Amino acid sequence: MKRLLPHPALSAMLLIVWLLMANEITVGGIVVGSVFALILPKFTQPFWPDRPRMRFGRAFLGYLAIVLFDIVVANFQVARVILFRRNRDLRARWLVVPIALDTPEAITMLAGTISLTPGTVSSDVSADGRFLLVHALDVVDEAAEIARIKARYESRLQRIFA
Repeated sequence: MKRLLPHPALSAMLLIVWLLMANEITVGGIVVGSVFALILPKFTQPFWPDRPRMRFGRAFLGYLAIVLFDIVVANFQVARVILFRRNRDLRARWLVVPIALDTPEAITMLAGTISLTPGTVSSDVSADGRFLLVHALDVVDEAAEIARIKARYESRLQRIFA
């Protein structure tokens, strides 16, 4: 099975993205998407020699639920800040978030999650991979915001990439 599907999650994602891009589900679309989903991971396998182990069970589903919830809540918070506050009342800050994640994939997932959440953007990772530079639109307490990022996202990613 490992020979046919070297990266099962990548294959599943490719098929889903193909069907979403086609904007309809047809037999031909499923066949072409399945061919791509089987062939592309095979060709890219040499570029993934040290592929990280990921848990796609409860930990991943919990992380996905937290991220989706935070995106919805952050949309309302940012809308409130933009609509009802004057520019001089904004408390935009640069945060230096220390990270304990050790794989590039986990760090990329953390940075992407932060950027997906409205009101925050991750802009840089330190050369040693131990700090993430994040711009936040409205921060009351920098230490509390950093602790929130670590507790909500980083701790869950450590369990997923364990």
